Amino acid sequence: MTVISFHDRVAIVTGAGGGLGRTYALDLAARGAQVVVNDLGGAKDGTGGDASAARRVVEEIEAEGGSAVASHDSVSTPEGGQAIVDAALHAFGRVDIVINNAGILRDRTLAKLEPQDLEAVLAVHLKGAFYVSRPAFRVMRENGYGRFVFTSSNAGVFGNFGQSNYGAAKMGLVGLSNVLALEGAKANIKSNVICPMARTRMTEELLGPLASSLDPECVTPMVVYLASEACEYTHEVFSAGGNRYARMFIGLAPGWFAGKGSPVTAEDIAAHIDQIRDQKGYVVPGSALDEIAGLVAQLRG
Repeated sequence: MTVISFHDRVAIVTGAGGGLGRTYALDLAARGAQVVVNDLGGAKDGTGGDASAARRVVEEIEAEGGSAVASHDSVSTPEGGQAIVDAALHAFGRVDIVINNAGILRDRTLAKLEPQDLEAVLAVHLKGAFYVSRPAFRVMRENGYGRFVFTSSNAGVFGNFGQSNYGAAKMGLVGLSNVLALEGAKANIKSNVICPMARTRMTEELLGPLASSLDPECVTPMVVYLASEACEYTHEVFSAGGNRYARMFIGLAPGWFAGKGSPVTAEDIAAHIDQIRDQKGYVVPGSALDEIAGLVAQLRG
C-alpha cells in the first residue's frame, strides 16, 4: 500500500479551529503538509470571533514537529478570501490544496427564516468557498497542480427540515466544485465534494444518540485522500461518516422521448410519467454538454 504524503505541499483548511477542519489540518500536517489553519473563531451562528481557536491548532501541529500558520480572516468577503491565500503565499510560497470547510448554522423553517439568516449562511458557505477558491485557483493554474475539497451536506443533496438556507448553500457548493473540476482539468486541478456525517458543535443537537458513533476522525481519511496527489478523480461527490464511505451522484434517466417535432401536452406527460420517472438505465453526465449531446443524438435519430 502506497503511503500518501504531502511533502512540499501547502494546504489551506478553512474552519480549522475545531471539529472536522481541525482533524484535516492535523492529519495533513502529520503527513508533511504546510498548513494554513483558518478560523474566525466565531459562534456556530457566525457571530463573534476568537483568534485563539486557529492558534491552538497551529500549536498542536508545531508540537508534533509540523509547520503551520494561523489565519483569522473571514471567508465571507473577497478581501478575507484573498488574505487567506496570501497567508499561504507569504508563509510557504505556494498553494496546492484548499479544503473549504468553514460553515455556520442558522436553522429556521422557511416560513420563519429571516433574510439576514439566508444571507449569513450563503456568505460563509457558498460565497466564502468562492472567495477563497478563486485566488487559490489562479495560483494552482500557474503551477499546474491543485486539489479542492468542498464541504457539502446530505441536507443540501437530499434536503433536511428546517435548513432551507443551509441546504441551498450546500447544494450550491456541488455546482461550484463541478465547474472548477471542468475549468481546472487542463492544469491538473481536481475538485471534489465531501458530504460528512460527524459529531461537531454544529451537529450534536441534530444527530442525537447517533452522535456517539460519528467521530470526526472517521471523515478525515476520505478528505485527506481527495486532497492528495494519489486522487485522480474529479467532479465527484462522496459521503463519509461512521466508517462508511460512498459515492453520491446526480444521475440522468433515459426518460421518454416523444419524437422530433411531435406536439406534447400536459396530458401526454401525465400518460408517460412512469417512464419519465423510471431510474433504470441512468447515466451520470460529466457536464451540462453531455446531456445536450444525448438530446442532440435523439433529435438526429
